[in-house]
Amino acid sequence: MRKVLAVLGAGPGLGLSIAHRFGREGFTVALVSRSATRHPAYLKDLQGIDAHAYVADVRDPTALRAVLAAITADLGPIDTVYFGPVSADGGGPVPITEADAATIGAKIESLVLPAIDLVDAVLPDLLARNTGTILIPGGLSGKYPIPMLGALAPASAALRMYVLTLNAALKDTGVHAATLTIGGLIEGGDIHTTATRAYPTADLPTLDPVAIADAAWAMYTARDLPEREFNALQEVSRSTSS
Repeated sequence: MRKVLAVLGAGPGLGLSIAHRFGREGFTVALVSRSATRHPAYLKDLQGIDAHAYVADVRDPTALRAVLAAITADLGPIDTVYFGPVSADGGGPVPITEADAATIGAKIESLVLPAIDLVDAVLPDLLARNTGTILIPGGLSGKYPIPMLGALAPASAALRMYVLTLNAALKDTGVHAATLTIGGLIEGGDIHTTATRAYPTADLPTLDPVAIADAAWAMYTARDLPEREFNALQEVSRSTSS
């Protein structure tokens, strides 16, 4: 039986590249997003890969569990989960100097709690089978102070530490949890597309999703790293870590 990859929060950038990389290795791929609008294009792009598409808002715990159950019923036990839904929390960054408890709490609720719900849903089965991988991307502001991202930083830090602690707790099992720490705009992704249209002449810090997907596959096979950093904001990290 083929192993199953669930890409939760599938988008045209990193999610699709992850699907390509694991699909090329023989995985059956389940793409999950809130709307079916782009599913035909995604499946066409994944031609030659056993790929399937599902609709669910994976931020809703009930919908998340329902779609995971549907994937398992259709395709078999899920081996690997990539959890990368774009935050539904609209609006621009709130400066950290203006952020109150409610503001930061809302960021944590939209970014961290869905990841915890995901782990709560999939981990018991992975542990029962003593195998599997959970990949959760996060932002560079969870590792280095980036004032321009304001109130998002504490939530990013909480998400990163949650995954790193989960990795440590699973060390003596067959389950591997890891984070992809992203510092830049993913080429082809929705945020990159929006930024390019808004600032067509700007030199935007971009990252290649194919290279990140290759690194994710290497993490999956080696199972020895809790984190990989992909940093197009080198000056930011150097100035904050010096």
